[in-house]
Amino acid sequence: MNAEGLLVSAAINIGLALLILTVFSILRKQPSNSTIYYPRRLSQHHRLSFDRHLTLRRLLPSVEWIRRAYSVSEEEILETCGLDVLVLIRLFKFGINFFVVCSLVGLLVLLPVNYNAGGGGPSRLPHSMDYFTMSNISKGSNWLWVHLLCLYFVSCYGSYLLYKEYDDISLKRLQQLRDLRHQPNQFTVLVREIPPCDEHKACGCCVDHFFSKYHPRSYRSYQILYDGKDLKNLLSQARSIMRKIEDLKHRSSIKNYNEGSDPSDVLMLDAKLEQLREMLQEVHHKIQLTQRRMLQQGKELPVAFVTFNSRWGAALAAQSQQHSNPLLWTTEMAPEPRDVLWKNLAIPYRHLPLYKVVVYVAASLLTIFFMIPVTAVQGIAKFELLKKWFPPAMAVQLIPGLRSIVTGYLPSVILNSFVYIVPFAMIEMAKIAGYVSRSRKDMKACNLVFYFLVGNVFFLSLLSGSLLDQIGQSFFHPKDFPSRLATAVSAQADFFMTYILTNGLSGFSLELLQPGLLILDMMKSHTWDRGKKKMPYLYNLPYYRTIPFVSLCILIGMVYAVVSPLLLPFLVGYFFLGYIVFINQIQDVYITSYETSGQYWPYIHNYIVIAMIITQISTIGLFGLKSKPAASFSTIPLLVLTILFNEYCKIRFLPTFYQCSVKDAMDRDELDKKSGLMEGDLQNAVDAYSPPCLHLLNYEEIDSNSILPLVSSI
Repeated sequence: MNAEGLLVSAAINIGLALLILTVFSILRKQPSNSTIYYPRRLSQHHRLSFDRHLTLRRLLPSVEWIRRAYSVSEEEILETCGLDVLVLIRLFKFGINFFVVCSLVGLLVLLPVNYNAGGGGPSRLPHSMDYFTMSNISKGSNWLWVHLLCLYFVSCYGSYLLYKEYDDISLKRLQQLRDLRHQPNQFTVLVREIPPCDEHKACGCCVDHFFSKYHPRSYRSYQILYDGKDLKNLLSQARSIMRKIEDLKHRSSIKNYNEGSDPSDVLMLDAKLEQLREMLQEVHHKIQLTQRRMLQQGKELPVAFVTFNSRWGAALAAQSQQHSNPLLWTTEMAPEPRDVLWKNLAIPYRHLPLYKVVVYVAASLLTIFFMIPVTAVQGIAKFELLKKWFPPAMAVQLIPGLRSIVTGYLPSVILNSFVYIVPFAMIEMAKIAGYVSRSRKDMKACNLVFYFLVGNVFFLSLLSGSLLDQIGQSFFHPKDFPSRLATAVSAQADFFMTYILTNGLSGFSLELLQPGLLILDMMKSHTWDRGKKKMPYLYNLPYYRTIPFVSLCILIGMVYAVVSPLLLPFLVGYFFLGYIVFINQIQDVYITSYETSGQYWPYIHNYIVIAMIITQISTIGLFGLKSKPAASFSTIPLLVLTILFNEYCKIRFLPTFYQCSVKDAMDRDELDKKSGLMEGDLQNAVDAYSPPCLHLLNYEEIDSNSILPLVSSI
């Protein structure tokens, strides 16, 4: 491990992070940037106060946002943002709690053992940091039992934290479902693959007949869905005209307020405005005719939202098989109305496996494609091999310090740059998988990104880094997997240190700064949106982008907790910074477009368990390389216990996240009946799932003042 390269990487990343955070703390004080740094608050009509004049305080950096982030409690997050957001924050807190303890064990126990018990390890460079790693331990040394005990401690402590988090989040989920019991999705079931009625050849009456017969006491009503493809272009045209009308109204109001404006220009704008209103009325009329024709011709889809008189009835219907043919009358609890992806409901249920196969194939091809840049990055990191296969690289040595930058900092930057686009590619793939809700689509993308990172960033970085030393030898044998993985883990500790530094310090800092939005806003303000009202840049919290990368760092930290304890303090800093950054982002920037009441946690739990299993398998190989087979065999019971722990958690907690018990459903019904709110909730559920193609758009004039950003100066 090259200490010089690591120090150069740390210095560059820390310097860039401090610079970016300083720039952010200044830019967030400027009123013109409020649409970038406070879009959530603006969308909720919170008034923001800025200095009226350009004062020194506006140009000086501050840490006020950090103090504010630390003061936010979990109860505030749960109340204002929901349980899904709290789960993300709890992931950062899990990393802090876990790696603080692991750091203490590693620095106080393992580090002295690795340094003092050396003697049989390979020869070291004068300033090598390998003296502090497990690779410095002599083969067959009894000091390796200390590493085994630490592995047991780390695994048991991680399992304890995981169980505690699972239990606490499941209780919070039940409480939130009880508090949000007035939501329409608790009374509604999504029904697919509805056969047409034999008598009327329509799906709608068949839904009514079926549920009236087989759920006579709990069935209330249904909402059949329609094929609205004919309306798509008309609705798009109407929205485009409405945007043009809004822009012209704004321009007209500016000219009316300006005393020196030419009256002819004002009259011309008014004439264009009247012309657009007439066009809008024509499109409005066409939409109404198309909607009537759609209803008369019965362009029904074999999909319906069925509302029940109670949560108890909806839970029973959603969790039971309705027909002897499981491909008919498939039922599941409906997602929130705002969470529904209406266009995906038109995809036949029988075709969904084919759509998912296409997504898996596309994700696999992307993974294979990314092997090229990942392998190239490892070639840069291995400078001696780089000189061998690319002799011009020797020129790097002519400039003092450049080699440390090239081998220590550059590889992690290149890798992060390539991997940055992966979440966006995966979310696009997940869109074509046919999921009926945004939350399921995001969870699928979350899975795709995580396994891509494990395969490409972790395993391929390990194996390509070690295999560059073995060109011409066999690539992979399943029976040799633990020993090959162990060799690679020992060789790549320095690379992953720089990766965590870059991904954490630079990555989280750029997450705050939002440089892409700054550039976009500057371009819009000086070109096509010049003179127009600035609207907040509202984006959903990117679970699919954040959770996999944080989980990957947990995986890296667990693997190196016993092998290279020096990496652990970097991870503590990573999670502390991530916690502060995302508290700020969820308070000021990101909005939540759905609430699954914590359904992301089972995915996170699986990711961390996978990390523990990979850690234990690699340690088995490390003990084998150190000629300590007894320690290898002693690790196997820990591996078995970890798998059994995961299976127990699936049995104990997982059903709570995907099913609703009849007891909980009945208890919520009784609460509503006592308070007299049941009928209102039912009517809300009946109206909530009307298809968008049947909605009448509001074509009345929009009051421009209602959408001005609420920014005030003091």
